[in-house]
Amino acid sequence: MLDATVPLTAPATAIGPDDDSLARAAAAGDRHAYEAIYRRHSPRLYAVVWRLCGGQAARADDVLQDTFIRAWRALPQFRFESALATWLHRLAVNTALMELRARGSEGESTDDAVLADLPAREACPAQRIDLERALETLPPRARAVLVLHDVEGWKHHEIAEALEMAVGSSKAQLHRARGLLRARMGEAA
Repeated sequence: MLDATVPLTAPATAIGPDDDSLARAAAAGDRHAYEAIYRRHSPRLYAVVWRLCGGQAARADDVLQDTFIRAWRALPQFRFESALATWLHRLAVNTALMELRARGSEGESTDDAVLADLPAREACPAQRIDLERALETLPPRARAVLVLHDVEGWKHHEIAEALEMAVGSSKAQLHRARGLLRARMGEAA
């Protein structure tokens, strides 16, 4: 089972074989190389899918597992046109978005045990937890747009393509999500 904490940053550069070497070995069937890929990339991918899943640890665990199953199956076709980390990130986001579309927003709730374990910024841990809780209350599509744009740095045209919406809808959802967050955090909208 994965640790329920959500890292704020990507882990430091890993020591050992580079991603390309590991990917080539894993594509040839080397399970140890694939385990190294998992250990290296799963914390960052978990942080992304956890946010996209509204802080639901069990859902995020399922999405991460599905992501790595899909990656294992698709790795022999990986063309090394992008970094392995980029490919895995996109695969994780797409897997999370497919899961959100399939399940919708039913069953969303705050996992207080997970929130209590979140690493917080030095300055104000309570505010960090409040922000994570407020983020979880957003409608799923608004939350997805906000996470992809503001946390992951995606452009609106990329979000629109991934979520199958117009670019204008992506911008509107981002504006809506930010306004809802401000209101829920007690700031003037």
